[in-house]
Amino acid sequence: MILVHPAFATTTKTVIAEAQYVMADGDTLASAEEKVMQRAQRKAVEEAGVYLESTFHDWEREWQGRTIRNTSWEIRTITAAVTETQTLDSRRSFDHDRPVFFLRIRATVDLQHLADAIRRLQSEAQLAKHFRELQQENQHLRAQLKEFQQETGGVRMLMIEPSGKPESVIRAKQHLETAFQTPDLWKKIQFASDAVQLDPHSAEPLIVRGQAYLRLVSIAYSERSYASGYAAHIENARSDFDQAVRLDDKNLWAWIGKGDVQTWLKRTDEAALCYERALALDPFFDIARQRLIGLLTTQARRQAKAQQWHQSLATLKKLLNAHTPESWLPEQKEAFLLRSDVLLKLNRPEQALEDLSTVIKLDPTNVGAFVTRGNLYRSRLQGRLAKEDFEQACVLGSNEACEQLP
Repeated sequence: MILVHPAFATTTKTVIAEAQYVMADGDTLASAEEKVMQRAQRKAVEEAGVYLESTFHDWEREWQGRTIRNTSWEIRTITAAVTETQTLDSRRSFDHDRPVFFLRIRATVDLQHLADAIRRLQSEAQLAKHFRELQQENQHLRAQLKEFQQETGGVRMLMIEPSGKPESVIRAKQHLETAFQTPDLWKKIQFASDAVQLDPHSAEPLIVRGQAYLRLVSIAYSERSYASGYAAHIENARSDFDQAVRLDDKNLWAWIGKGDVQTWLKRTDEAALCYERALALDPFFDIARQRLIGLLTTQARRQAKAQQWHQSLATLKKLLNAHTPESWLPEQKEAFLLRSDVLLKLNRPEQALEDLSTVIKLDPTNVGAFVTRGNLYRSRLQGRLAKEDFEQACVLGSNEACEQLP
C-alpha cells in the first residue's frame, strides 16, 4: 500500500532518522553498513510524510552452523528520493556475539522525485504482473510440447488516479485492462493497439503489445518454426519497445523488452546495454539481472568453445564485478566455474583457485570444482589440501577422485 500525504508537493524536506541492523554471517562489513543506511533512508522517507508498506522480506536461517540473511524490497525508490544524507551518529555494538550497526542520519528528501517514482511503480506493477503471466504460459507451453513430442510475486498499493483525464485516456485504460486479462494473444494485441491509438503518449500499451509479440515468437520457436516464420513478430516487438523507450526512458519494462528483442536478434552487446540500463535505473530489478547473467554467461561459453580465451575472460569480467549484490552470487556460479576454466587455459592458476573456491562456497556439492581444485593443489605440491578435496569429491560420488586417494 502507498499512502501519499495530502501536502505532497514539489518541495524538499529535511528529517532526522535512525536505524539498526544485526550483521548476518553472510554479510561483509561493507554490505552491513549499506543495509543499515538503506533502513535509515527508508525511515527518513516515512518521516517526510510518505508511508510505504511493501512485501519487505527480512528472513534469516541457519545452514551448516552459519547464519544467512537475505533482504529484498519490492519498493526500490527510496534512494532516488533521498538527495542528501549526513551521518550524525554511527556506532557498533554486539548482541550475542553478533555485530549490531546503529546509524542516525539527517536526510533531505525530494518529495517530487518520490512522487514520480511512485507513479512509475504503480504503472509498472501491472506490467510486471502481465510479464510474469506470459512467462508462466511459456513454461506451461514448453512442458506440454515436451510431453507431446516425447523426444525432447507483488506489490500491494492504493492507486491514486488523477482527476480530469481526457475521455480518450480513460477509454485507453479500459482497453489496456481488457488486454491484461485476455489470454488470447491476437485479441491482446488488438486491445493494446486500440489503447495505443487512444493514448499515443503512454508507453504501457506499447509494452503490453510488445510482450505479446515476443510471446508469439517464443511459441513459434518452441514449435521449431524457421526464423523467417517469426521475423515479423520480432520486428513488431522491436518497434513497440523502441517507441516505449522514447516515450518513457525510465520505464524498466520498456528496457527489458528492448533487451529481449536484441537477444532474439543475437545482438548480445546491444541486449546487455539494455539490461544494464534497467539496472542503472534500479539496481534491485531482479529480472534485468537474471537476463544479464544468462546472456553474458552464454556469450562467454560460446567464446570459450571457440578458444577465444581473452574475449571470454573480458565478457565474464563485465559480469563478475564488484557491484553485484552478494545475494546474487549463487546465480553466477556457472560463470565463476567457466572463468576458472578460462583462467587455467591462460595459465593463471592462482586466480582460477579463487574462482573454484567461490564455486565450492556457493555449492558445496559441486564435484567438478572439488576435483579441479584438488588437481591444482596437487600440482602446487599442496598435498593435504588436495587430499581433502579428493576425499570430499569421492564422498559425493566421483570415481576419478576416489582413485586419487591413497
